[in-house]
Amino acid sequence: MQRTVRRLIPVLAISPLAAGILLNASTAEAARPSAAPRPSVHGAADTGKEQRDVKRFWTPAKMAAARPLDLVRSRGGRTTSTAGGGKVTQVAPGAHVAGRAAAADEPPASPAPTQAVPTTPAPPAPSSSPSVSPSASPSAPPSPSRSALAARSGGAPWTAGGAITATEGRVFFTYQGRNASCSGTAVTSANKSVVITAGHCVKLGGAFHTNWVFVPGYNAGNRPHGTWVATSLLTTPQWNASEDMNHDMAAAVVAPLDGRRLVDVVGGQGIAFNQPRGRQMYAFGYPAASPYDGSRLIYCGGRVFNDYLVSTDQGLTCDMTGGSSGGGWFLGFDESTGAGTLNSVNSFKYNFAPYWMFGPYFGAEAQAVYNAAQNQDAA
Repeated sequence: MQRTVRRLIPVLAISPLAAGILLNASTAEAARPSAAPRPSVHGAADTGKEQRDVKRFWTPAKMAAARPLDLVRSRGGRTTSTAGGGKVTQVAPGAHVAGRAAAADEPPASPAPTQAVPTTPAPPAPSSSPSVSPSASPSAPPSPSRSALAARSGGAPWTAGGAITATEGRVFFTYQGRNASCSGTAVTSANKSVVITAGHCVKLGGAFHTNWVFVPGYNAGNRPHGTWVATSLLTTPQWNASEDMNHDMAAAVVAPLDGRRLVDVVGGQGIAFNQPRGRQMYAFGYPAASPYDGSRLIYCGGRVFNDYLVSTDQGLTCDMTGGSSGGGWFLGFDESTGAGTLNSVNSFKYNFAPYWMFGPYFGAEAQAVYNAAQNQDAA
Protein backbone atom coordinates (compact mmCIF):
# COMPACT_ATOMS: atom_id res chain seq x y z
CA MET A 1 0.00 0.00 0.00
CA GLN A 2 1.11 3.58 -0.60
CA ARG A 3 0.34 4.39 3.02
CA THR A 4 3.24 2.24 4.19
CA VAL A 5 5.65 5.16 4.38
CA ARG A 6 3.69 6.75 7.22
CA ARG A 7 3.27 3.74 9.44
CA LEU A 8 4.82 3.92 12.88
CA ILE A 9 6.66 1.27 14.84
CA PRO A 10 6.50 1.67 18.60
CA VAL A 11 9.68 0.23 20.07
CA LEU A 12 7.71 -1.85 22.51
CA ALA A 13 9.49 -3.26 25.46
CA ILE A 14 7.75 -6.48 25.79
CA SER A 15 10.23 -9.22 25.59
CA PRO A 16 8.47 -3.51 23.91
CA LEU A 17 20.20 23.53 29.33
CA ALA A 18 19.29 26.48 28.67
CA ALA A 19 19.60 28.50 31.85
CA GLY A 20 16.72 27.77 34.14
CA ILE A 21 15.63 26.92 37.63
CA LEU A 22 18.03 24.47 39.22
CA LEU A 23 16.45 22.41 41.98
CA ASN A 24 18.56 20.86 44.68
CA ALA A 25 17.30 18.23 47.09
CA SER A 26 15.72 20.73 49.45
CA THR A 27 13.93 22.84 46.85
CA ALA A 28 12.81 19.74 44.96
CA GLU A 29 11.07 18.65 48.16
CA ALA A 30 8.72 21.58 47.81
CA ALA A 31 8.07 21.21 44.08
CA ARG A 32 4.45 20.83 43.03
CA PRO A 33 2.81 19.90 39.71
CA SER A 34 2.68 22.66 37.10
CA ALA A 35 -0.44 24.13 35.52
CA ALA A 36 -0.36 21.47 32.80
CA PRO A 37 -3.26 18.97 32.63
CA ARG A 38 -3.10 16.65 35.60
CA PRO A 39 -1.32 13.35 34.93
CA SER A 40 -3.10 10.02 35.27
CA VAL A 41 -2.13 8.09 38.40
CA HIS A 42 -2.70 4.35 38.80
CA GLY A 43 -2.11 2.40 41.98
CA ALA A 44 0.14 -0.60 41.52
CA ALA A 45 1.54 -2.83 44.31
CA ASP A 46 0.76 -0.48 47.17
CA THR A 47 0.75 -2.94 50.06
CA GLY A 48 3.59 -4.94 51.53
CA LYS A 49 1.98 -8.23 50.58
CA GLU A 50 1.43 -7.15 46.97
CA GLN A 51 5.04 -6.00 46.72
CA ARG A 52 6.32 -9.32 48.05
CA ASP A 53 4.08 -11.20 45.63
CA VAL A 54 5.32 -9.18 42.64
CA LYS A 55 8.94 -9.64 43.62
CA ARG A 56 8.46 -13.40 43.94
CA PHE A 57 6.66 -13.46 40.58
CA TRP A 58 9.76 -12.30 38.71
CA THR A 59 11.97 -15.36 38.75
CA PRO A 60 15.13 -15.38 36.61
CA ALA A 61 13.37 -17.75 34.22
CA LYS A 62 10.43 -15.38 33.73
CA MET A 63 12.72 -12.43 33.10
CA ALA A 64 14.70 -14.44 30.57
CA ALA A 65 11.49 -15.55 28.83
CA ALA A 66 9.96 -12.05 28.51
CA ARG A 67 9.38 -11.56 24.76
CA PRO A 68 8.75 -8.62 22.45
CA LEU A 69 5.08 -8.09 21.63
CA ASP A 70 3.83 -7.36 18.11
CA LEU A 71 1.22 -4.61 18.36
CA VAL A 72 -0.79 -3.55 15.29
CA ARG A 73 -3.04 -0.49 15.29
CA SER A 74 -5.44 0.28 12.47
CA ARG A 75 -6.45 3.70 11.16
CA GLY A 76 -9.71 3.26 13.04
CA GLY A 77 -7.86 2.75 16.32
CA ARG A 78 -8.47 -0.98 16.66
CA THR A 79 -5.63 -2.76 18.44
CA THR A 80 -4.61 -6.36 17.96
CA SER A 81 -1.61 -8.05 19.50
CA THR A 82 0.18 -11.37 19.38
CA ALA A 83 3.07 -12.76 21.35
CA GLY A 84 5.94 -12.07 19.03
CA GLY A 85 9.38 -13.40 18.44
CA GLY A 86 11.15 -10.12 18.02
CA LYS A 87 9.51 -8.75 14.88
CA VAL A 88 9.15 -4.98 14.68
CA THR A 89 5.80 -3.60 15.72
CA GLN A 90 3.73 -1.61 13.22
CA VAL A 91 1.24 1.13 13.93
CA ALA A 92 -1.04 2.54 11.26
CA PRO A 93 -0.80 6.26 10.44
CA GLY A 94 -2.84 8.53 12.67
CA ALA A 95 -3.77 5.71 15.02
CA HIS A 96 -2.51 7.53 18.09
CA VAL A 97 -0.50 10.50 16.85
CA ALA A 98 -2.22 13.84 17.37
CA GLY A 99 -1.25 17.21 15.93
CA ARG A 100 1.09 18.22 13.14
CA ALA A 101 4.84 17.78 13.02
CA ALA A 102 6.82 20.82 14.12
CA ALA A 103 9.07 22.66 11.69
CA ALA A 104 12.75 21.97 12.22
CA ASP A 105 13.40 25.35 13.82
CA GLU A 106 10.00 25.78 15.47
CA PRO A 107 10.02 26.14 19.28
CA PRO A 108 7.39 24.36 21.37
CA ALA A 109 4.23 26.38 21.91
CA SER A 110 3.86 28.28 25.20
CA PRO A 111 6.45 26.34 27.22
CA ALA A 112 6.29 26.28 30.99
CA PRO A 113 9.27 27.75 32.88
CA THR A 114 12.39 25.73 32.19
CA GLN A 115 13.19 23.29 34.95
CA ALA A 116 16.34 21.28 35.44
CA VAL A 117 17.04 18.94 38.32
CA PRO A 118 20.70 18.02 38.81
CA THR A 119 22.03 14.50 38.93
CA THR A 120 22.28 12.72 42.27
CA PRO A 121 25.81 11.28 42.42
CA ALA A 122 26.33 7.65 41.47
CA PRO A 123 29.56 5.58 41.47
CA PRO A 124 32.44 7.18 39.51
CA ALA A 125 33.17 5.98 35.98
CA PRO A 126 36.37 4.43 34.64
CA SER A 127 38.68 6.66 32.64
CA SER A 128 37.97 5.02 29.29
CA SER A 129 35.29 6.56 27.05
CA PRO A 130 33.27 5.17 24.14
CA SER A 131 33.04 6.84 20.78
CA VAL A 132 29.91 8.66 19.64
CA SER A 133 28.20 7.90 16.35
CA PRO A 134 28.22 10.79 13.82
CA SER A 135 25.69 13.55 14.35
CA ALA A 136 22.49 13.97 12.38
CA SER A 137 21.48 17.38 11.05
CA PRO A 138 19.36 19.38 13.51
CA SER A 139 17.16 20.71 10.72
CA ALA A 140 16.33 17.51 8.84
CA PRO A 141 16.74 13.79 9.42
CA PRO A 142 19.90 12.22 8.02
CA SER A 143 19.58 9.93 5.02
CA PRO A 144 22.37 7.42 5.47
CA SER A 145 23.42 5.32 2.51
CA ARG A 146 23.34 1.57 2.83
CA SER A 147 27.13 1.45 3.14
CA ALA A 148 27.18 4.07 5.91
CA LEU A 149 24.12 2.82 7.75
CA ALA A 150 25.87 0.51 10.19
CA ALA A 151 28.41 3.15 11.18
CA ARG A 152 25.75 5.82 11.70
CA SER A 153 23.03 3.88 13.46
CA GLY A 154 24.59 0.90 15.16
CA GLY A 155 23.94 0.76 18.88
CA ALA A 156 26.93 -0.39 20.89
CA PRO A 157 27.31 -1.93 24.36
CA TRP A 158 28.17 0.67 26.98
CA THR A 159 31.53 -0.35 28.49
CA ALA A 160 32.72 2.89 30.11
CA GLY A 161 30.99 2.32 33.46
CA GLY A 162 29.90 5.28 35.55
CA ALA A 163 26.54 6.37 36.93
CA ILE A 164 24.55 5.21 33.90
CA THR A 165 25.33 1.56 34.68
CA ALA A 166 23.37 1.85 37.93
CA THR A 167 20.68 4.43 37.11
CA GLU A 168 19.61 2.84 33.81
CA GLY A 169 17.78 -0.44 34.09
CA ARG A 170 15.41 -2.93 32.65
CA VAL A 171 11.67 -2.77 33.34
CA PHE A 172 9.51 -5.91 33.54
CA PHE A 173 5.72 -6.14 33.63
CA THR A 174 2.74 -8.23 32.52
CA TYR A 175 0.68 -6.98 29.57
CA GLN A 176 -2.53 -8.83 28.68
CA GLY A 177 -1.20 -12.03 30.25
CA ARG A 178 2.22 -11.78 28.57
CA ASN A 179 5.44 -11.04 30.43
CA ALA A 180 7.27 -8.14 28.87
CA SER A 181 10.20 -5.74 29.26
CA CYS A 182 11.08 -2.07 28.69
CA SER A 183 13.84 0.22 29.90
CA GLY A 184 13.85 3.06 32.41
CA THR A 185 15.95 5.59 34.33
CA ALA A 186 16.24 6.40 38.03
CA VAL A 187 16.12 10.20 38.42
CA THR A 188 16.72 12.70 41.18
CA SER A 189 13.42 13.33 42.96
CA ALA A 190 12.01 14.57 46.27
CA ASN A 191 10.95 11.06 47.32
CA LYS A 192 14.13 9.45 45.86
CA SER A 193 11.91 6.80 44.27
CA VAL A 194 11.07 7.85 40.69
CA VAL A 195 11.76 5.92 37.47
CA ILE A 196 11.09 7.63 34.12
CA THR A 197 10.04 5.49 31.15
CA ALA A 198 7.70 5.53 28.12
CA GLY A 199 3.92 5.75 28.38
CA HIS A 200 3.39 2.43 26.63
CA CYS A 201 5.68 0.84 29.24
CA VAL A 202 3.05 1.49 31.91
CA LYS A 203 -0.21 1.39 29.94
CA LEU A 204 -1.22 0.02 26.55
CA GLY A 205 -4.50 -0.94 24.91
CA GLY A 206 -6.53 0.86 27.55
CA ALA A 207 -5.13 -0.94 30.60
CA PHE A 208 -2.23 -0.38 32.96
CA HIS A 209 0.35 -3.15 33.18
CA THR A 210 0.68 -5.37 36.25
CA ASN A 211 3.63 -6.93 38.09
CA TRP A 212 5.69 -3.79 37.29
CA VAL A 213 9.32 -3.80 38.49
CA PHE A 214 12.53 -1.89 37.78
CA VAL A 215 15.90 -3.70 37.76
CA PRO A 216 18.67 -1.07 37.77
CA GLY A 217 21.99 -2.14 36.29
CA TYR A 218 20.54 -5.34 34.81
CA ASN A 219 23.35 -7.35 33.22
CA ALA A 220 22.94 -10.76 31.60
CA GLY A 221 20.37 -11.88 34.15
CA ASN A 222 22.16 -10.38 37.15
CA ARG A 223 20.33 -7.88 39.38
CA PRO A 224 23.21 -6.11 41.17
CA HIS A 225 20.97 -3.52 42.85
CA GLY A 226 17.88 -5.62 43.44
CA THR A 227 14.33 -5.63 42.09
CA TRP A 228 12.22 -2.53 42.80
CA VAL A 229 8.43 -2.88 42.78
CA ALA A 230 6.19 -0.03 41.58
CA THR A 231 3.65 1.32 44.05
CA SER A 232 2.10 3.68 41.49
CA LEU A 233 2.29 4.34 37.75
CA LEU A 234 1.76 7.77 36.19
CA THR A 235 1.45 8.96 32.61
CA THR A 236 0.38 12.02 30.66
CA PRO A 237 -3.34 12.68 30.16
CA GLN A 238 -2.80 12.49 26.39
CA TRP A 239 -1.30 9.02 26.56
CA ASN A 240 -3.89 7.88 29.06
CA ALA A 241 -6.81 9.10 26.93
CA SER A 242 -5.75 8.19 23.41
CA GLU A 243 -2.20 6.76 23.44
CA ASP A 244 -0.93 9.90 21.72
CA MET A 245 2.65 9.18 20.62
CA ASN A 246 3.57 12.85 21.11
CA HIS A 247 3.19 12.30 24.86
CA ASP A 248 4.53 8.76 25.25
CA MET A 249 6.13 9.41 28.66
CA ALA A 250 5.51 7.95 32.10
CA ALA A 251 6.89 7.58 35.60
CA ALA A 252 6.82 4.86 38.21
CA VAL A 253 7.21 5.34 41.94
CA VAL A 254 8.96 2.32 43.48
CA ALA A 255 8.80 1.04 47.03
CA PRO A 256 11.85 1.08 49.30
CA LEU A 257 13.96 -2.06 49.24
CA ASP A 258 15.36 -3.36 52.52
CA GLY A 259 14.54 -0.01 54.11
CA ARG A 260 16.42 2.09 51.51
CA ARG A 261 15.08 4.28 48.71
CA LEU A 262 16.10 3.84 45.07
CA VAL A 263 18.21 6.99 44.62
CA ASP A 264 20.06 6.33 47.90
CA VAL A 265 21.14 2.99 46.44
CA VAL A 266 21.87 3.71 42.75
CA GLY A 267 21.99 7.50 42.47
CA GLY A 268 19.73 9.49 40.14
CA GLN A 269 20.19 11.22 36.81
CA GLY A 270 19.17 14.86 36.41
CA ILE A 271 16.04 15.73 34.46
CA ALA A 272 15.02 18.84 32.47
CA PHE A 273 11.97 20.18 30.63
CA ASN A 274 11.25 22.76 27.90
CA GLN A 275 14.76 22.63 26.50
CA PRO A 276 15.87 23.87 23.05
CA ARG A 277 15.52 21.32 20.26
CA GLY A 278 18.22 19.96 18.00
CA ARG A 279 20.88 19.28 20.61
CA GLN A 280 23.45 16.55 21.05
CA MET A 281 22.09 13.57 22.99
CA TYR A 282 22.95 10.08 24.12
CA ALA A 283 20.25 7.38 24.18
CA PHE A 284 20.38 4.24 26.33
CA GLY A 285 18.27 1.13 26.66
CA TYR A 286 18.01 -2.64 26.80
CA PRO A 287 16.87 -3.68 23.29
CA ALA A 288 15.62 -7.27 23.36
CA ALA A 289 14.50 -7.88 19.77
CA SER A 290 16.98 -9.13 17.16
CA PRO A 291 19.87 -8.49 16.78
CA TYR A 292 19.90 -7.71 20.51
CA ASP A 293 18.82 -9.97 23.37
CA GLY A 294 18.11 -7.62 26.30
CA SER A 295 21.13 -8.78 28.28
CA ARG A 296 23.26 -5.62 28.04
CA LEU A 297 22.97 -1.84 28.21
CA ILE A 298 23.21 -0.39 24.67
CA TYR A 299 23.70 3.23 23.63
CA CYS A 300 23.61 5.53 20.62
CA GLY A 301 24.71 9.15 20.30
CA GLY A 302 24.26 12.09 17.94
CA ARG A 303 22.42 15.33 17.29
CA VAL A 304 18.62 15.06 17.37
CA PHE A 305 16.33 16.37 14.64
CA ASN A 306 12.62 17.20 14.55
CA ASP A 307 10.26 14.63 13.08
CA TYR A 308 9.00 16.14 9.81
CA LEU A 309 6.29 13.53 9.22
CA VAL A 310 3.42 13.10 11.69
CA SER A 311 4.67 13.64 15.25
CA THR A 312 6.16 16.51 17.25
CA ASP A 313 8.89 14.20 18.58
CA GLN A 314 12.61 14.46 18.06
CA GLY A 315 14.62 11.81 16.23
CA LEU A 316 18.05 10.28 16.66
CA THR A 317 20.01 7.98 14.38
CA CYS A 318 19.87 4.72 16.32
CA ASP A 319 19.05 1.09 15.54
CA MET A 320 17.98 -0.09 19.00
CA THR A 321 14.97 -2.43 18.85
CA GLY A 322 12.02 -3.58 20.96
CA GLY A 323 12.85 -3.64 24.66
CA SER A 324 14.68 -0.30 24.53
CA SER A 325 11.43 1.66 24.93
CA GLY A 326 11.57 4.00 27.90
CA GLY A 327 15.36 4.13 27.92
CA GLY A 328 16.71 7.61 28.63
CA TRP A 329 17.90 10.34 26.27
CA PHE A 330 20.45 12.65 27.90
CA LEU A 331 21.67 16.18 27.37
CA GLY A 332 25.16 17.15 28.53
CA PHE A 333 26.13 13.52 28.99
CA ASP A 334 29.63 13.13 30.46
CA GLU A 335 31.33 9.97 29.24
CA SER A 336 33.82 10.04 32.10
CA THR A 337 31.17 9.99 34.84
CA GLY A 338 28.21 8.40 33.06
CA ALA A 339 25.95 11.24 34.19
CA GLY A 340 23.71 13.59 32.22
CA THR A 341 20.31 15.27 32.17
CA LEU A 342 17.32 13.19 31.09
CA ASN A 343 15.32 14.98 28.39
CA SER A 344 13.39 12.27 26.48
CA VAL A 345 12.92 8.51 26.19
CA ASN A 346 12.96 5.92 23.41
CA SER A 347 9.42 5.80 22.00
CA PHE A 348 8.84 4.69 18.39
CA LYS A 349 10.23 4.08 14.91
CA TYR A 350 8.89 4.38 11.36
CA ASN A 351 8.87 1.01 9.63
CA PHE A 352 10.64 2.42 6.56
CA ALA A 353 13.49 3.94 8.64
CA PRO A 354 14.78 1.45 11.22
CA TYR A 355 17.91 3.58 11.62
CA TRP A 356 15.89 6.38 13.31
CA MET A 357 14.56 6.37 16.87
CA PHE A 358 12.05 8.98 18.06
CA GLY A 359 11.35 10.32 21.53
CA PRO A 360 8.73 12.74 22.93
CA TYR A 361 9.54 16.38 23.67
CA PHE A 362 9.62 16.90 27.45
CA GLY A 363 7.34 19.89 27.94
CA ALA A 364 4.78 20.93 30.55
CA GLU A 365 2.90 17.62 30.46
CA ALA A 366 6.04 15.58 31.12
CA GLN A 367 7.03 18.00 33.85
CA ALA A 368 3.64 17.54 35.53
CA VAL A 369 4.08 13.75 35.50
CA TYR A 370 7.52 14.07 37.10
CA ASN A 371 6.31 16.52 39.76
CA ALA A 372 3.33 14.35 40.63
CA ALA A 373 5.55 11.27 40.87
CA GLN A 374 8.16 12.87 43.10
CA ASN A 375 5.45 13.98 45.52
CA GLN A 376 3.93 10.49 45.81
CA ASP A 377 4.50 8.53 48.99
CA ALA A 378 6.78 5.65 48.00
CA ALA A 379 6.32 3.62 51.18
